[in-house]
Amino acid sequence: MRLTPSYIAITALSFLLFACHSASEPAAARTSTGKFHEMPVKAPVTPLPYDTASPASRSIIAQLDNYYSKQVRAGFNGSVLVANKGKIIYERYFGLGNREHKIPLSPNSSCQLASVSKTFTGAAVLYLYEHKYINLDDNVQKYVKEFPYPGITVRMLLNHRSGLPDYTHWMPNYDNNLSIPVTNTAMVQMMAQHKPPVEFKPNSRFKYCNTNFAVLALLIERVTEMNFGYFMQKYIFLPLGMNHTFVYNPASGLPATAAISYAPNWMREPDMFADGVCGDKGIYSTPEDMYRWDQSFYQNKLLSNETIELAYGPCSFEKPGVKNYGLGWRMLCYPNGNKIIYHNGWWHGNNTSFYRFIKENMTIIVLGNKFNKAIYHQAPVIYSIVKNTDIGDGFDSEE
Repeated sequence: MRLTPSYIAITALSFLLFACHSASEPAAARTSTGKFHEMPVKAPVTPLPYDTASPASRSIIAQLDNYYSKQVRAGFNGSVLVANKGKIIYERYFGLGNREHKIPLSPNSSCQLASVSKTFTGAAVLYLYEHKYINLDDNVQKYVKEFPYPGITVRMLLNHRSGLPDYTHWMPNYDNNLSIPVTNTAMVQMMAQHKPPVEFKPNSRFKYCNTNFAVLALLIERVTEMNFGYFMQKYIFLPLGMNHTFVYNPASGLPATAAISYAPNWMREPDMFADGVCGDKGIYSTPEDMYRWDQSFYQNKLLSNETIELAYGPCSFEKPGVKNYGLGWRMLCYPNGNKIIYHNGWWHGNNTSFYRFIKENMTIIVLGNKFNKAIYHQAPVIYSIVKNTDIGDGFDSEE
């Protein structure tokens, strides 16, 4: 790969901001292979803060254990982390990460985040925006030349107002071999070739669409001249101490500690064409790493307060109710000004739920690797147990 000004600038930026990796990587690390042994060395991490011994925490733990004993009997298989006021008060691992080898879920069991991955892709784009490598209101075609739709901006991808059709729906119309994973580049090239029609005029309304964040991942690759997985590992995961978080590459396979994705009957979910596309999904992580991700926003480790506020709003009330979407985050915007920042995910047998009550510094993380839509209804129960009050309207099961 040639050393362009953008590559040199981003490498220098990494050294200044994080000072924890060498500024030079082996050439192999900058290819598209994404192999784990080519990634930078894992960074030392600071132990996470816990509060599990106080009388209040012990009471909450007993109630949550009772609640999850019922969830497990009903089929729940997954990991749970609950934190309040900046300290973890509940962390449990229920069931198996690998049923065939009888490997239980553990703190090191990385799980497919599904659409919760969009929170990372969005933040990576905002990271490049904050450091003036991109402009959110530029047309996507400025950065991805073959992108076939004029008038769609980076911001419209981030807030799902592009009108693009979902590639998981239209690609089967043009590809006869749906069992072979394709790349983001191949997906956009197919889009350029066939030009599936947009669903509405860009920026005229909101519609959640996976294509938006798949294109953003390719945009990140074009701007940085790095593989998406490598960029995320070097500039986001490792600097934040997220040593069990990675972008899945079907060609490399999963590490032995990763959780397998299962259907409700414990059949493995095989890879298919969309598993090679990342940005909209494809990131694996653990509850503890996700909590480091959550807390990084309070500590401005990656983004400034100004950029974070940009990601969280402003709220758009095109439809009645409190549901909104920021830049990479779902939001519940209440009349009193309070916001809940969250994202759910669903891919194959993985159901994930990530809720951030930012005014209270409370976090709920549930990662399931055996299909179970009941996961999306756990957060309000957890909140009511921890806070001894109902959260109110707005919680939903949208992926």
